[in-house]
Amino acid sequence: MNDPGPPLPSSAREGRLSHAVFQLARAHRSRAAAMLRAMDLHPGQELLLMRLFDKDGQPQSELLGSVGLDHSTVSKSLRRMRDAGLLTREPAAHDRRAAVIWLTEKGRALREPLTAMWRTLEEASVRDLSPEEVDAFIDIAHRIEGAVGDRDRPPPP
Repeated sequence: MNDPGPPLPSSAREGRLSHAVFQLARAHRSRAAAMLRAMDLHPGQELLLMRLFDKDGQPQSELLGSVGLDHSTVSKSLRRMRDAGLLTREPAAHDRRAAVIWLTEKGRALREPLTAMWRTLEEASVRDLSPEEVDAFIDIAHRIEGAVGDRDRPPPP
């Protein structure tokens, strides 16, 4: 069995899974952030780019909905990306108040480097897991995400 790391803080003993999820997310995000910095990107910008690689020229509101980030975070990221020459923001033809986001050549050129970065991060993440464990983890992660994201169901007492 792998080293479980430092002992759990006493106040987290009633939330072992939540603590493990937090630690995992922190470690994964830290590794990804270092890799993104090497490409002059900030965390979260790669998610926006990936959505634009699949569908360039989408309304900012659609892009916002597809990445699950709040409006101010997406607006700040898009502004930074525009300033870096990765995308343009133009008024929509149907509604001048709405914005449509388009990749520039510089933004499109990041597709292969980002794909390679994501592949490297995946390889590091799963190196000690079997394919069955990866599938099980993904299933469990989606179920946990659904449970904690279900705002209609009150938390247990």
